[in-house]
Amino acid sequence: MAEADLDAVIRQTARVQTKAVMAAAKKRQAVWAARAAKAKDKEAKARFRFLAKSTMENASATAKRLQNSAENAADAYARAMKKALEEPPPAKKAAKKKADA
Repeated sequence: MAEADLDAVIRQTARVQTKAVMAAAKKRQAVWAARAAKAKDKEAKARFRFLAKSTMENASATAKRLQNSAENAADAYARAMKKALEEPPPAKKAAKKKADA
């Protein structure tokens, strides 16, 4: 495998994490939906349905924030590397010789 740029790795990792967050949220939503289906009274059904809906909304917002943070980090890294490539290398200082007395 060819060596990838770190910004691409950051973006790819964020995509994987986002998918993991959403998969976990879907599982949790299914649990709440199942509890809503088993609930005996209307109030409990409504509460569990609300929890299922809130789970997906909050997970979507979290995944979006995660993706935005990763994009910002990847962009910052790419800018820093571009700037480092454009800067001249630091000048080397002359080595000081110690006088043997």
